Amino acid sequence: MSAVPWKELTADRAGESSANVRARVEAARDTQRARFAGRTFAFNAAMTTREVKRHCHPQPDAMVLLERALERLGLSARAYIRILKVARTIADLEGSKGIRTPHVAEAIQYRSLDRAIP
Repeated sequence: MSAVPWKELTADRAGESSANVRARVEAARDTQRARFAGRTFAFNAAMTTREVKRHCHPQPDAMVLLERALERLGLSARAYIRILKVARTIADLEGSKGIRTPHVAEAIQYRSLDRAIP
């Protein structure tokens, strides 16, 4: 990713309203409840590896990014599963049925941040 220009960082722009964020979160939660109807859990975070394999199918270019990240960052199979769960959630928040490259990239960034904190 490229650096964010200083003017963009310091611009006086309003972000997404709390009401819009709340609506997106509620919609994502509804999507997940429907996805896991009849199961003992309702949200992506509780998916088993089997459920991840069933519900988390990144597009081919997203899989290439994930493979490269796993190799370069030395991430484990467990980290791979966690990244897929987070990417699925990011896609749900966007209202996307598929997991695309930006979803995987964002999930990898969160994982990288998590590892950087002592």
